[in-house]
Amino acid sequence: MSLKPTNSDDAAGVAGARRTLWAVSDLHAAVKANADAIDAIHPRNPGDWLIVAGDVAERTAVVVDVLKTLRQRFARVLWVPGNHELFCRATDVDKGRAKYDALVQACRDIDVLTPEDPYPVFGGVTIALLFTLYDYSFRPQGYSIENAVQAAHDRQVMMTDEFAIAPFVDIRAWCWDRLAYSIKRLSKVEGPTILINHWPLVIEPVQKMAYPELGLWCGSRHTRGWATRYNAQCVIYGHLHMPGTVVVDGVKHHEVSLGYPREWQSNLEGRQWPFPVMEVGDA
Repeated sequence: MSLKPTNSDDAAGVAGARRTLWAVSDLHAAVKANADAIDAIHPRNPGDWLIVAGDVAERTAVVVDVLKTLRQRFARVLWVPGNHELFCRATDVDKGRAKYDALVQACRDIDVLTPEDPYPVFGGVTIALLFTLYDYSFRPQGYSIENAVQAAHDRQVMMTDEFAIAPFVDIRAWCWDRLAYSIKRLSKVEGPTILINHWPLVIEPVQKMAYPELGLWCGSRHTRGWATRYNAQCVIYGHLHMPGTVVVDGVKHHEVSLGYPREWQSNLEGRQWPFPVMEVGDA
């Protein structure tokens, strides 16, 4: 299939059929047992779009291979990075911000949209692709960042981010840069939106985690009001491997993760995945 850009909301589809905006996250393609679930991601209509909300894999080559395959199936693929795409080793050529830049360019080469591209519009709704990272602000009240991280370390409850992302970049500064960049772009959008981010924009789903210490690496309190401020019909996120929906200030926040086999072998049953975010067109 030729990977030609689709610059219109009216991407080619079956005449008269409804087009669907689907969403997935946390494919973790390096896990062999996830291959069948990834292979099963197909459109219902050639005009369908697919959101991939982060954590495709750690290695850039694997990320690109998966996204390229999905792009060959869907009229448009929209990707936002997760923490796993940003994992680095000291021997890597691209680390920290440079790795993200390389991922963005690789996605552009295969016609996959990123948070650095103009926001696309699906059915009159602006699909805002975000990349906000985390700033340790989802921490217990009264704790400094250093004390909160140390407490997590003492309990041996830490995310790999602390060893595979943080050593290569000032993560809080990068997060704040991303917050400012996103606010500037979102403030120019008129009409309804759907906000897409790997990390949850609100703390409520994080508070349901079995190990609250992990919240340090799960987002930023500074995104809390974005859904209402920017007229979101819903929010799509991943990261927690706890698929489901929470409603905050009247807005639905949907986690659409696959996760690891021990997780999806139980939680895929009884839910529709990929997740249908919205439909347009005539039946």
